Amino acid sequence: MSSRSLPYSVQDVHYDNAKFRHRSPFKVITQALVTSRIRCSCGGCSIGKFLMLLMIMGLTYLVMHRSPDHSASNVLLNGAENGEHMYVKEGVSRIRRIWRKPPRLPPQLPPDEERNFRSSPEEQRLYWVSRQQKVKEAFIHAWSGYRDYAMGYDELMPLSRRGTDGLGGLGATIIDSLDTAIIMGADEIVIEAMSWIENKLMERIEKKGQVNLFETTIRVLGGLLSAYHLSGGDNVTTGDNGIPMTLKGVKSDILLEIAKNLGDRLLSAFTSSPTPIPFSDVVLHDRSAHPAPDGLSSTSEVSTLQLEFNYLSKVSGDPKYGSEAMKVLEHFRTLPKVEGLVPIYISPYSGQFNGENIRLGSRGDSYYEYLIKVWIQQKNSGSQLNYLYEMYEEAMRGVRHLLVRRSIPKGLVFVGELPYGSNGAFSPKMDHLVCFLPGTLALGATKGITRKKAVERNLLTPEDLENLKLAEDLAKTCFEMYAVTSTGLAPEIAYFHVEGDSEGGLDGGNKSSEYIDDILIKHNDRHNLLRPETVESLFVLHRITEDPKYREWGWQIFEAFEKYTKVDSGGYTSLDDVTVIPPRKRDKMETFFLDIAKNHQVRKQYTIQLGENELVLKELELLNENSNVYKLIGPVLVKQDLAEANANVRKRIEYISAELKRIDGTLQDLEDKQNSKKESVLKLQQRIHSLQAGKSKS
Repeated sequence: MSSRSLPYSVQDVHYDNAKFRHRSPFKVITQALVTSRIRCSCGGCSIGKFLMLLMIMGLTYLVMHRSPDHSASNVLLNGAENGEHMYVKEGVSRIRRIWRKPPRLPPQLPPDEERNFRSSPEEQRLYWVSRQQKVKEAFIHAWSGYRDYAMGYDELMPLSRRGTDGLGGLGATIIDSLDTAIIMGADEIVIEAMSWIENKLMERIEKKGQVNLFETTIRVLGGLLSAYHLSGGDNVTTGDNGIPMTLKGVKSDILLEIAKNLGDRLLSAFTSSPTPIPFSDVVLHDRSAHPAPDGLSSTSEVSTLQLEFNYLSKVSGDPKYGSEAMKVLEHFRTLPKVEGLVPIYISPYSGQFNGENIRLGSRGDSYYEYLIKVWIQQKNSGSQLNYLYEMYEEAMRGVRHLLVRRSIPKGLVFVGELPYGSNGAFSPKMDHLVCFLPGTLALGATKGITRKKAVERNLLTPEDLENLKLAEDLAKTCFEMYAVTSTGLAPEIAYFHVEGDSEGGLDGGNKSSEYIDDILIKHNDRHNLLRPETVESLFVLHRITEDPKYREWGWQIFEAFEKYTKVDSGGYTSLDDVTVIPPRKRDKMETFFLDIAKNHQVRKQYTIQLGENELVLKELELLNENSNVYKLIGPVLVKQDLAEANANVRKRIEYISAELKRIDGTLQDLEDKQNSKKESVLKLQQRIHSLQAGKSKS
């Protein structure tokens, strides 16, 4: 996939209309001289210049003296002076016609894009509905491979057509897919997944051994809670939001019961630790927990549990889940940081960071992501949680100051690493995982509403605008990490060419890419795991900026997945090397691939009017968290939950109704007063008439 230029509406923002403007004869002759000097070999010597000038002067003389009859008529009609003026004007006109180049036409779109650009809104809707259907078909194909060869296992090995348990044996793909199937209206998949969950999952939880706290929370607990929300289990009517969904076979009470049972067992990771930092692993069957072999926990893992546990507390009515999870972020608040940035390891024994490695890739990424998302989730809980937003703002300032650089020669903006802390050397390494950041920055800047609305209401601070600009720059870089490879699929890790780095022969293979020399891909980093971070950010940026290029970029990525990772027998596979064609394939379909399909869904959005001027953008599958649905209240983005929003809407309706009644009363009063005045005027007129009649008689 080549890196294509943007539509001219973006590309030609600074389009120069100079060729359409009036130009003086002197400028014509001067430009001709300059052009001739560049294009003609004789222009390099003084004799050539003299001959060129002599030729132009002679041509000018001939043109100006070519129409004596016309000049004579001008003299007779307008006098000698005016005739001379017209003479010159006619001559100049002829020079213009000879020397002026034809005007440059506006840039043209390719035929397919021009058709789409000029099509009606209804045609564009149908165009994207057809693409949406292709994404749904991809999801069904992925599920069919899993169902036929790996049902009940965590993940599918599509090439060998069997299953594997790498996430604790809880059927992670089934649970991770349920909410996607609900959103897409895939009835059969919903019934199949729900049947397995109802009959098998609780038994698995009670008998299984060790699982990772983080992976089990975001994939299994989060998947259960998201499906619970979509089923209306929290008394939210999801069927009235204009989004076609299926609830056939979904049993919300069972989903919540299993979620609470699993949540109780996962809590042991918190309660077993001597500090607010939980242990990394849990033994489900005996509700015990222990640290990783090296005794450390990942910073991102312990700070990427709060959305799920907070929501479980809300729907269960038991505050213990959210209370334990929020202690982690409260503790992080007290720890020393480097301009808001933190190392990627922390000890559950001491509660202190371990090492100095700072990065927004693996083991660091979602710490920054959850700061803003948890703040949005809990925004209406009071000002005591404002520290989360303050920590997020400080961290983003640190990112801009310490980690953001530009590549050479083309200047792609990227986020690097500090492996040895702020006093050590900078590394121009950027994981694909870092591509969560564009979406997070955009979300943090506008708080979820569109940029247009935020600007109209004057809500964006200079720092918000800076973050939004960085979000768009990084989204461009993340897309080019795909476009620069032969397959059009991004590597797991990329390095960027900076001053002093002369490594060669490490390009992505797409020689037509403008950024072939900016992005370096080392041999051990060329695999692709079907990760969703980039498409999530493109989805969020499309919604917030309303720029169609992000949707087009997402579609190009989807087509590359279809072309190179699809397995005919069912499912999709990871790749070993994205820089060669055909790419070498790995035998694994990660559970989060079924969420990539969801992020491409082009769904309707709807808005809720809250209070006087607050418009909240709320739409399904807006956020995809760590390859899962945003497990806040399902895959939704709101400043309030829907029950509170509905309550506010009802209050607003009541307020408007009362205002209408008041206005009606005021109008009635005015009408009564008007009628009273009319009656008074009529009586006065009658009295005057009576007086006039009396005078006439006398």
